[in-house]
Amino acid sequence: MADKRDYYEVLGVDRDADQRTIKRAFLKKARKVHPDVSDDPNAEEKFKELNEAYSVLSDEQKRANYDRFGTADGPMGSGYVDLNDIFGGMGMDDIFSSFFGGGAAGGGHRRQVRRQGRDMAVSLSVTLEEAALGCTKTISYDRLAPCEDCHGTGLAEGAQEQECPRCHGTGFVTTVQRSIFGQVQSSAPCPECDGEGTVIDHPCDMCDGQGRTPSHEKLDVQIPAGISSGRQLRVRGYGEAGYRGAEAGDLIVTVAVEEHPRFHRMGDDLTCEVSISMVQAALGCTIEVEGIMPDEVITFEIPAGTQFGDTVTVDEKGMPRIGGGGSRGRAVAQVRVTVPRKLSQESRELLERYAEANGESFTVAPRKTVGDRIRDAIDDILD
Repeated sequence: MADKRDYYEVLGVDRDADQRTIKRAFLKKARKVHPDVSDDPNAEEKFKELNEAYSVLSDEQKRANYDRFGTADGPMGSGYVDLNDIFGGMGMDDIFSSFFGGGAAGGGHRRQVRRQGRDMAVSLSVTLEEAALGCTKTISYDRLAPCEDCHGTGLAEGAQEQECPRCHGTGFVTTVQRSIFGQVQSSAPCPECDGEGTVIDHPCDMCDGQGRTPSHEKLDVQIPAGISSGRQLRVRGYGEAGYRGAEAGDLIVTVAVEEHPRFHRMGDDLTCEVSISMVQAALGCTIEVEGIMPDEVITFEIPAGTQFGDTVTVDEKGMPRIGGGGSRGRAVAQVRVTVPRKLSQESRELLERYAEANGESFTVAPRKTVGDRIRDAIDDILD
């Protein structure tokens, strides 16, 4: 498939098709070409083409770009970022494998169904400013979602669940085999109803009786102020949808806070470096630094006699403490004392006068070795 076909042609829908029509067309074709169910040697490539078309046409922004510019990214090639690519979650191919694992409602060969939906995990990056303020992030991911047509029941309009004619509602079938030890009896989940005990006379066309369908989802996630890297947020009910209305799994969002150009986070404290001159270090000074909050200024009072590497702290100017009732950590400044590489004649004369007033010499004696100190000690004893 060297040349990409028109996405509408791939799905077999008109250019003015609504989202439900697009989804229905995608599911209908995916059931035929997915590698899990198709014997076509080109099934994998066909499904990739189908999934690409659906991922564009099922998203309003991507579709608008495609209709206008012929590409989902728009004229600049980067007008939209699908966050699903960077979250590391399950892709649509994995979602479909789970979907086919549910089997078909009408009977035939089925794999055992897991009724309760699985938890899903994604990763989300935020800036330090977003972590400090708290924010809402919109994420995009793929999951098995409740079927829109049957509202998760798996039933077509007017359909009913009936007792399975094979297992008579028990969910299990018993077989008896002859062996050298006599008759051996075994019990296994009923292949007709997959252990449910009931079958659907008319399953939903959209979900094939499962009550859930593969879907591209968008979700707003609330990031609390003060969150730190590695913290996990659990969004109830937004993982994999359950089978025929069973309980859905949760979406677990792991947050990563990006590095900041000025601040380094240590717990709830924020550390930064400030540079002062040797005169400011000797006499003391005031340094103002832009804080992490909007329009915030942190004032560090540098005491006289501050040395290189000393730290100065200001309370309640660090990161908010989660559950701390509005309290914050500290802002910590590590002092860097700078020495001028070049001096004017006037500055040099002033420093020389300062050195003379304090009895400082411009010649520094070499440091004595251990041997020198031993010899000096012996000479003192002999004297």
